[in-house]
Amino acid sequence: MRHQASRHNPSAVLAIAMALIASGTAAADTYTVDPVHSNTIFRVRHLNIGYIYGRFNQAAGTFLIDSADPTKSTFNITVKTESIDTHNAKRDNHLKSPDFFNARQFPEITFKSTKVKSVDEHTLAVTGDLTCHGVTKSVTMNVELTGEGNDPWGNYRAGLETVFTLKRSDFGMNFMMGPLGDDIKLMVAVEGIRKK
Repeated sequence: MRHQASRHNPSAVLAIAMALIASGTAAADTYTVDPVHSNTIFRVRHLNIGYIYGRFNQAAGTFLIDSADPTKSTFNITVKTESIDTHNAKRDNHLKSPDFFNARQFPEITFKSTKVKSVDEHTLAVTGDLTCHGVTKSVTMNVELTGEGNDPWGNYRAGLETVFTLKRSDFGMNFMMGPLGDDIKLMVAVEGIRKK
């Protein structure tokens, strides 16, 4: 009889409910992008012969991973156009000019997710608004959850990676179309530090 009474104790039921709520909240973690261990790399076809590779050296933002309900995950990433780096100063200055990115007028490339769904245990299909060169387009990419765990400095980290292709003409960058390809392949690899 005592055992049955404890099963229906309102205090015990409330405690269990609070524990379930707390565990659900803990499943959603927000991470701040670590710019030192994150990379935004691109390539473009050159003279229809080879590829030119480059990167953006400054990235920031946050992402939220909800392991209990992946559809509630969010991604908000910003890249500074001024930080473009193709290992050639003359070319970099041209890419920052109005012929291409126009970094003075459009200092940032941003991505803000609008929809997320689970593909498999380690992959999310992420749709969002990508703004570049003053133009916003909806894009969808597969984002791989590459790993998570503690680092040597007392932080908890999570890693993401995505590879996708855009057309620069969709964002109003039409200079040297032909000698330079229209398709831009991007690889974005991000490490984030969980907010405490």
